[in-house]
Amino acid sequence: MDCFAVAVSFGASSKLKWKDVLRTASFFGFFQGLMPLIGWIIGDKLKEFISSVDHWIAAIILGFIGTKMILQAVRQAEKKVIDIRTFPILFSLSLATSIDALITGITLGFIEANIFVAAIMIMAVTFLNTIIGVKVGEQSCLLQAKWAEIAGGIILIGIGIKILVEHLIL
Repeated sequence: MDCFAVAVSFGASSKLKWKDVLRTASFFGFFQGLMPLIGWIIGDKLKEFISSVDHWIAAIILGFIGTKMILQAVRQAEKKVIDIRTFPILFSLSLATSIDALITGITLGFIEANIFVAAIMIMAVTFLNTIIGVKVGEQSCLLQAKWAEIAGGIILIGIGIKILVEHLIL
């Protein structure tokens, strides 16, 4: 759902070509499926260390990108927007939205789930959710691009705060 929210905000703030939508969905799907696999491989040994910092890493990355989006939208004179099509942004968002999936992979190991089936299912669902999110965002022409980008930045910051709060409270 984090990937869906990010996809909606980018769909609303910029028109992406199908190849860009598919590339974004592929990145998000790949990382969402890869992280549980990595978590499963890492296993028990690093669980406490990873679970103690994953929320901070995700919150910082999402907060940074969200703040950057808001600042660039406010500085309209520059006319430069966060472009999800660039590798650094797409990579950062894919990584940040999937960090908590690392712990999921460790948990899947505990319940002896088939990690490969789970990873493929996670990839497929995330891929489809991302495409749907971009298309929903494109249809929501309720905001000007500047305000859509600000809303997208707020959504990213909100997701980072949600991840942080969930891990600090639970």
